[in-house]
Amino acid sequence: MARRQDAFPMINWVYDVWLWSFSVLVDLFFREVHPRGSWKIPRRGPIIFVAAPHANQFVDPLILMRVIKTEAQRRIAWLIAEKSMKRKFIGGAARLLGPVSVGRALDSTKPGAGKIYLPDPSGSPLLLRGNGTNFEKQAEVGGLLVLPTVNGLAANAEIAEIHGPEEIRLKKEFKGDVALGQLTGQTDEGNGEAKDGTVRRVRDGYEGTSYKTAPKVDQTEVYNAVFERLSAGGCIGIFPEGGSHDRTELLPLKAGVAIMALGSLAANPESDLKIIPCGMNYFHAHKFRSRAVVEFGSPIEVPRELVDLYKSGDRREATRQLLETIYQALVAVTVTSPDYDTLMLIQAARRLYNPTGKKLPLPMVVELNRRLVKGYTHYKDDSRILNLKKSVNEYNKQLWLLGVRDHQVEYAKFSIPKVIFTLIYRLGKLSVMAIGTLPGLVLFAPVFIATKIISIKKSREALAASTVKLEGRDVIATWKLLVAMGFAPLLYVFYTGLLTYWTYRTRVQGYMPTWVPLWLVIISGFIFFPAITFAALRFGETSMDILKSLRPLVLSLNPTSANTL
Repeated sequence: MARRQDAFPMINWVYDVWLWSFSVLVDLFFREVHPRGSWKIPRRGPIIFVAAPHANQFVDPLILMRVIKTEAQRRIAWLIAEKSMKRKFIGGAARLLGPVSVGRALDSTKPGAGKIYLPDPSGSPLLLRGNGTNFEKQAEVGGLLVLPTVNGLAANAEIAEIHGPEEIRLKKEFKGDVALGQLTGQTDEGNGEAKDGTVRRVRDGYEGTSYKTAPKVDQTEVYNAVFERLSAGGCIGIFPEGGSHDRTELLPLKAGVAIMALGSLAANPESDLKIIPCGMNYFHAHKFRSRAVVEFGSPIEVPRELVDLYKSGDRREATRQLLETIYQALVAVTVTSPDYDTLMLIQAARRLYNPTGKKLPLPMVVELNRRLVKGYTHYKDDSRILNLKKSVNEYNKQLWLLGVRDHQVEYAKFSIPKVIFTLIYRLGKLSVMAIGTLPGLVLFAPVFIATKIISIKKSREALAASTVKLEGRDVIATWKLLVAMGFAPLLYVFYTGLLTYWTYRTRVQGYMPTWVPLWLVIISGFIFFPAITFAALRFGETSMDILKSLRPLVLSLNPTSANTL
């Protein structure tokens, strides 16, 4: 008998102990994690938590679990990709939390033989043909055809019918200029025509594009496991984008979250199920000692009309409407922008808008960013906005050339004596801080080096295997934490062993009293070395802030750069 997808029951005390243990990592990696709107979370009854953007692979659920447990005393059963559950450490740790394992078609893609093309994209956009293919053996109805990745995205379409080794009918047509260009060999001008002005058709002599196939995945057991958890009044957590990514905008949401909500209410209309949107707003998500704001939106109550529509058989329309509601709710609690340049523009405008000398609370920074994005998106073609954009971009360019941050420009307003006094004071403070940082930095250097190397390697591997990532930054924080968590204890054991051996052989060159037993040395070592590391972390954090502030002070003493500032 096949094992059920929901084979990992949640044990409350195990969940709490696990969460308490791993929360230490959150405190070490992030300088600040600020919850906002947590009072909106119901204290009882079934809940589906939908979180986005999924910018920090395995760190996102850890942060949400901690915040929701602390603020609302609720425990979450996460939907976790089957691919992740097969990882030794990740899968083993996740099983303790009562997750629901989910198979994803795109995790099982395989290169297809031959090439594919659209013979008549205008007249028959669903009919796809192959050249040297063997669809009857390599593809299946309900599976996917996946095109090569372009700009971090790979188009895919579901297979409706297989007519032979070289012909397939799709359930939905490929959309987008890039996908159609791949399948026809023609570049679209945005009006349905090729560059030569003719209606788009396959280019003469074009053999097609390479592709991958993905199998059909039956999610019946997954939905049954979710319905069972919700009917018991539990909480389900899901990242509806389908996987982690490092893009500045939300990815299209998968239909699964809407099907789960509608299916649960169809089976138990009086369950009072709520959907809570959770915005994961990071400031440099992949960097050590960064900040985050977790914002919770108002609970979404699924309209009875949609449940009736779902039960009557029109599931696609009911799912589409609920999915749109969820998407808009997520947009309201996240900061999204169409591209990286726009995000940098918005953040610069927000810093310039901020009153001089006033530090805004982190949640207010997120809210201001969101409002500026919304306003910019609506008025971006206005001549005044275009002029402002040009000025802000020029300002950013000048800052980049000088190597300073926006908040450091105020140093240029200092008088020369004040600049010199501040510079000397900070150099002295930095020297003192360096004394406290150096021992821990030297002792912990192997961990820093290992986390850097391995996280970059894993980032490249994730980027190569993904159809949506831009640089693979969404996995960096996860691997930094995993490597540090595995390597640091081994390093502490090694150092404690050396200290114990040194004590045994020479009593630390006679400095260790003879009455001190070796077992006390071992205990002291396991306290002393982590304490040195933590002290170095705190001193180092302050030292880096001071170090970054020195450059604008030096520049303000240079007449040329001071005038620019």
